[in-house]
Parts: sequence; C-alpha cells; structure tokens
Amino acid sequence: MTPSESFEMPQRALDRDCTTLSRHVLEQLQSFSPEAQDLSTLMNRIALAGKLTARRLSQAGLMDGVLGFAGGENVQGEDVKKMDVYANEVFISVFKQSGLVCRLASEEMEKPYYIPENCPIGRYTLVYDPIDGSSNIDANLNVGSIFAIRQQEGNDESGEALDLLQSGHKQLAAGYILYGPSTVLVYSIGTGVHSFTLDPSLGEFILWQENIQVPEHGSVYSVNEGNFWQWEDSIRDYIRYVHRHEGYTGRYSGALVGDFHRILLQGGVFLYPGTVKKPEGKLRLLYESAPLAFLMEQAGGQASTGLQNIMDVIPEKLHQRTPLVIGSPEDVALVESFIQEGARGDRH
Repeated sequence: MTPSESFEMPQRALDRDCTTLSRHVLEQLQSFSPEAQDLSTLMNRIALAGKLTARRLSQAGLMDGVLGFAGGENVQGEDVKKMDVYANEVFISVFKQSGLVCRLASEEMEKPYYIPENCPIGRYTLVYDPIDGSSNIDANLNVGSIFAIRQQEGNDESGEALDLLQSGHKQLAAGYILYGPSTVLVYSIGTGVHSFTLDPSLGEFILWQENIQVPEHGSVYSVNEGNFWQWEDSIRDYIRYVHRHEGYTGRYSGALVGDFHRILLQGGVFLYPGTVKKPEGKLRLLYESAPLAFLMEQAGGQASTGLQNIMDVIPEKLHQRTPLVIGSPEDVALVESFIQEGARGDRH
C-alpha cells in the first residue's frame, strides 16, 4: 500500500463519519433555500424523537413505563402499550419546539394534535406511527417508528385536517426508524432512499447507505400465515404456490418496519392482505402503507393493495385501513396476478 492509499482510506472513513442526516438532506436538495432548511430541520426533529425512543427502549426491564400495557385502547380499538404512549408524546414534544409543524396526526390519536403557536409559520403536518410492532417489546424484539411529512393546504378552519385526505403522491418525505441491534433511520425526500445508523458515541445518525435499490426479485415472502384460513382463496393460492416451488423462504417478525427493512435490502415481498370478514385489512394508509410505499417506489420497488397502486389510493378518513403488498417488482406482480385472477373469477 502506497502512502497516498493509506491516507485515502481513513479520509474516506472520516468523510463518511461527517455525513450527518441534516447535512445529507441539504446535499440531496442541492440548496440552502428556506424549504430545504425546513426539511433538514424536520428530519433533525424526527431523529431526536428516534434517539429518545431508542434510549427508552434500551432500558426495557430496568425502569417503569417501558414494558406492558398502558391499560386502554387507541382509536383503532387496539390495546395500548406503555411505549406507544411514551413514543407518541415524544413526537409531540419534539415538534412543539420545531416552529414548523402545525399538526401531528398519529394512529394513536383519534384527531390530529394542533400546535397553535406553530401554525402561523409552520405549514407542515407530520403523520406517523410512533411505535410499530409494540407487541414485540416485551419479548425484546425489533420495533420501529414510521413517518411522513405533508404540506398543509388551506387554513384547516374545521380542525379536521381534511386536506390530508389525498393520495400518497402528496408526501414530501417519508421514512422509518428501526430499533434493533443498532438504531437505523431510513428516509427519502424524493431523491432516492438513504439509510443512517445511530452512533451512540457521537449522538448522531451517520450515513450508512445511499441510493438503496431493492432487488428485482427476492426469495423472502413475509406474511402472517396464522391468518391463512381467514383469507380469500386468491391469497391462499399464492401461499400454496410458494410452498410448492423451490427458492422461497418465509420470514415474519410481527413488526412491519423490521420485515420491510429486510425486503428493502434483500428483496422479496411483504403482504398483509385483508380477510373475508375485514377486506380493508389492518394497516393504516396514512401512517403505515403510504409512507412505506413512497420509500419502496423510490427504491425501484412497488406497493399495491393487490388491485391498485397504494400511492394512488385516496383515503376517505384519517384512520383508513388498506391491504398491502410491497416489495420487489417481480414478487409484487406475482401476488397481484393471483389477486386479480381471483377478482376476475368473482365477477364471473
């Protein structure tokens, strides 16, 4: 190794360590305009919420208020975990101080949370799932947070945030934070998908991967097969297909963010279809499906209800649910072919 080569190697590592999340956002936008600085600031606040949540999760079993149920139900009728409550309050607290976000809409809250002191200036809305997969916490398994940023349109005089009832194409940015062996933040502002890892010694999210591209096809299919007999025949036919063909492997963790992260990096398909009794599915469009669809399309993948592109779905209410098929283009197309064939059979 020449002296110049030995110098270049640590220099590259140092350049990487210096690429923080806020710097990266500005570089992606190639601008220091007010809008670019707003997005950089918003991503910094999201990162702070992630750091606070990660710290709390790391203390599970050592302090009160981390494990177990909070003793109530959210607007979805689901049992609320203590970490759901904490993480939701964390996002509210960090954005109260942002000066930019006027509203926060969370799957844990029936109506959006307004920050009146921000509204004269702040024209942004954060939509988010504060803790995805909270049932995993007591078993010390992966969980995550999902988020998207939307521009407020109009004055929202009714206080019902009706301007959020638009397609996923209205998202300015989207991403998630994965709390696992390391804390990872993945985001897109429409210029590719980029991943950052939290360095606890620096207290910063440091660039890990840029311009992530999902493989055209992957071997992983991720689905809760415990619901097999509740699905339509078309979904059961797809599962039978992958069971009978070599080259497929099932992976399902019970946390959407963890399963999505695997698909994003390794390829394959995640699906959470509706059931015969609940064809609308379980996942929320605004807080889960649309943000992840935004990311997957930026990474060259696809996201679908099985019959329609997720990004084209226009919600009729804030907490609307939708089936989700998301991942590598070839694998999503295969699942869609079974669903569409089933739909044609039903019409006939």
